[in-house]
Amino acid sequence: MPTTRCPGEVEKYRSVLSFIYAVDEINNNPDLLPNITLGYHIVDTCSDSLKTAHAFFRILAGRNMAAPNYFCGDHGKVAAFVVDSNYHTSHTMIPLFNLYKYTQLMFGVSHPILHDRDLYPTSYQFTPDDRNRYEAIVMFVHYRGWNWVGIITTGEGSNEVGVKELRKLMAKSGICINYVINIGDRYEKTTKHISVINNSTAEVAIVCGPYSIKYWNFISRCRKLVENITLILHESWADLLVSNEVFPGQFLNGSIVFIPERRGILKVENFIYHVNPITHPNDPLLEDIYYRVFRCLTKDNNKNYFYKWVYKVSGKNCTEIHRIPTKSYESKDTSLYYTYISVYILAHALHKMKVTGKKLSMYQIQDKFQKYMKYVHFKDPNGKDIFFNDDGDVYFPWEIENWVVYISGNLFGYKAKIIASIEEESKGKYNIYLGNEELVWKNNRMPKSRCNDRCSPGFRKAPNGGYHVCCYDCVPCSEDEMSNKTDSDSCYKCPEEEWPDEKKVKCIPKTYEFLSYGKDILVYVFMSFSLLFSIITLFVLGIFIYYWDSPIVKANNRTVSFILLVSILLGFLCVLFFLGRPMDITCLLRQTSFGIFFSIGVSSVLAKTITVCIAFKATKPGSVWVKWISSKVSYSVILVCSSVQILICVIWLLVSPPYVEFDHQSYPGKIIIQCNEGSDLWFYSMLGYMGLLAAVSFLLAFMVRTLPDSFNEAKYITFSMLLFCSVWIAMIPAYLSTRGKYMVAVEIFAILTSCAGILGCIFLPKLHILLITPGLNSRIIIIKKNNHKNNTTIRLG
Repeated sequence: MPTTRCPGEVEKYRSVLSFIYAVDEINNNPDLLPNITLGYHIVDTCSDSLKTAHAFFRILAGRNMAAPNYFCGDHGKVAAFVVDSNYHTSHTMIPLFNLYKYTQLMFGVSHPILHDRDLYPTSYQFTPDDRNRYEAIVMFVHYRGWNWVGIITTGEGSNEVGVKELRKLMAKSGICINYVINIGDRYEKTTKHISVINNSTAEVAIVCGPYSIKYWNFISRCRKLVENITLILHESWADLLVSNEVFPGQFLNGSIVFIPERRGILKVENFIYHVNPITHPNDPLLEDIYYRVFRCLTKDNNKNYFYKWVYKVSGKNCTEIHRIPTKSYESKDTSLYYTYISVYILAHALHKMKVTGKKLSMYQIQDKFQKYMKYVHFKDPNGKDIFFNDDGDVYFPWEIENWVVYISGNLFGYKAKIIASIEEESKGKYNIYLGNEELVWKNNRMPKSRCNDRCSPGFRKAPNGGYHVCCYDCVPCSEDEMSNKTDSDSCYKCPEEEWPDEKKVKCIPKTYEFLSYGKDILVYVFMSFSLLFSIITLFVLGIFIYYWDSPIVKANNRTVSFILLVSILLGFLCVLFFLGRPMDITCLLRQTSFGIFFSIGVSSVLAKTITVCIAFKATKPGSVWVKWISSKVSYSVILVCSSVQILICVIWLLVSPPYVEFDHQSYPGKIIIQCNEGSDLWFYSMLGYMGLLAAVSFLLAFMVRTLPDSFNEAKYITFSMLLFCSVWIAMIPAYLSTRGKYMVAVEIFAILTSCAGILGCIFLPKLHILLITPGLNSRIIIIKKNNHKNNTTIRLG
C-alpha cells in the first residue's frame, strides 16, 4: 500500500491504521482465507510520482531495491495493490499496473480514464465515482429550475475531465454554462476572471473537484462569490470547517455540498482511538504525528533536531496520552471505511480463487485476480452490499447538504443540514428524495440562476437568436393552442370538443351554436313573425272563402288564389323547421319543404300571369287563344312546374340527403351545429329552379302590366316577383358570407320577406276592395269601367 510518511498528514496515518486493522482481522478469521496469511507492504511516497514508481518496483523485486522484471524474495506473492487517494501518484501508477497485470484497487479519488475496461481491465475503484457526482449535481440543478450556472476549476487532476463531463450532462438536461473560470492560469488573469464573474448573471457556481487552497484564495477575493453566488462544492471542503490552517470563509454559508453516503466502521474507530505511544511504542509514523500535532519529542535526538529546524518549534517531553485527531466534522470517518473495505474486497477475491481448489503460480495470480474481482459480492459491517458494476466502480448514494456558517470575529460555528439524497434506481436512472429541512441561502433569497425568466403557462419558449438555448423569448400561444406548464417548449392543441380559455392555460368545452330557443331572442322574433304572417294569411284565406262568389275573387281565378295562399301559409310555417337545434329529420325537411312550398307558390303566380296573358290575347275577335281560357291551363302549369321541383328534391334526398354537421373550424371556441346540405349541386339546383320560375313570372307580368285595371293583376304580380327576386338575389352573397346561426337567420329572413311580399303585393289590393271599398266589388261597375276604356268586353267566370 503506497502511502505517506510526510509529516503531519494525520488522515493518511489513520488510513494506514485502518488498513492494518483489516489485515489482522482477516488473518484471525477462520472462515475467510483459511490457512492463508495476508501480508502487506506500506511504502512512503510523500505524494511524489517518482517515489511511487520506485516503491512499486521495490515491492515487485521483493528486496529493498528496485529491480524491474526480477523477483528476489524468498516468500510471499504480491497479489494486488491498494492505492491511496492522491491523483498524481495513482495516475502515474495506472499504466504500470496495467502493464504488469497487477490488480489495483484505488480509493478516495475517482479516475475517469479507468471506466474504459478494455484499456484498464485490472483497475478497480472503491470510491464515489465523479460521474455519479456530476449526474447528481446536474439532477439537483435541474430540479431547482436553474439553467444558467458558472463553473470554477483549477484544471488540476481530474478537474478538466470533470468540466467536460459536466458540459455533456448539462447539455443533455438543457442547462447552459455562463462561464468556465480556470484559476490555474497565470496570476495576472485573476482580475479578468473576477470581472467575468461580476458581469455574469448566473447566481449559482459549481466548484469543480476537491478542495484546493487556490479555490479559497480566488473565492475570497471575489466579493460577488462571497456575498451573492451560491456555491456547489466537493465533499472535501468539509475538512475546511475543522481545519486550523485556514479560517473558513463566509462564502461557505448557504453552499450546497454533495457528499457520498457516510459510512463508518465503529470497531476501527475504537481501535484508532486507543492507538498511542504506549500501545505502539515502535511506530515511527506515530512519532511524527505526535511531534507535528502535540510537539512531543521522539526517542531519536537527530529527528528531534530535524523537526525543530523544519517547524521552528521546540518539542517537549509528553507524559499524558493524546488521542490521534481527526479532521472529519462528522462522527463517521469515511476514509477509514474506504481503506477497511478495500482490504476486504481483495480478501474476498482471493478467497474465491482459493475455493477453486487450484494451486496458482505467481503469474497466474496476477492474470486471474482481476477476473475474480468482478464477482466479489458481500455485505459490509453496516449491512450494505459491496460489488462492482460494469465500469469497475462501486456505487454510493449521495447526500446533499446545505451549510450554514456563523462567523463573529475570530469565532465561527457551522451546521450541515441534509436537505436531500439521491439514489440510483437502475443504471443511469436516479431518484431524488427531499428532506424536511428548510434551506438557507445567501441574502435569504433562493437564487434564480436563469438566463431569463420562465415562460408562464399560456406561453411557449421561442429562440431569440442567441448562442445559448437557455436564453429564449416567451411568446403567447396561438389562438387555438394552450400550454399548462411553465417553460413549455411548445403549445398544444385542445381536443376537438374543447378550446383554450382566455389565459390559454387549460382546455374548456366549446360552446354549441345554433338558433336556440333557450338563448337566442332572434328565434322568438322569427317565430313571432312566422306565426303572425301565418295568421294574416289564414285571415286572407278566410276572407276569400267568405267572398268566394264575389266578382273580384272570381275575376282573379279563385282556385289558383286559394292554392297560392295555402303555399304562402306553408312557406311561413316551414320557418319553424329552421329554428332550434338541428336534427336529422329537420335537416331533411327544412330545405326540401321550403323549396316545394315556394315552387308551388311561384308556380301559382306564374299560372295567374299566364291566365292574364291569355285573357288579354283572347279579347280580339277570332283569336285562337279563346280555347285556352280554361282553369285547366292554370292547374296544369301549377302541376307541371311543381312536379319538377318535387322531382329535384326527391332525387336530392335519395342521392345525398342533408344531415346534422358539427363545425369545429369556422369560429374559435364554438361548435356550430348545422345542417349540411349533403350536395351543393342539388341544393342550388332547387334554388335555381325556383328563381327561374320567379324570373319567368316577372317577365310575363311585366309584359302585360298595361292591361285594363279590371283584369290587370299583372302589375301586382310584377311588383311581387320584383320583390321576390330582389330578396333572393341579395340573400345569396349574404348567405355565403356568413356561418352558423346567422347563415340560417339570413335564409329565414329571405323566406319571411319574400312570402310577405307576395302576400302583400297580390292580395292587399283585393282586401282593400273587399273590406274597405266593397262598392267596387260589382260586376256592373267592372263592365262600365271596361266599356269606358275599351269597347271590347270579355266575360270572366
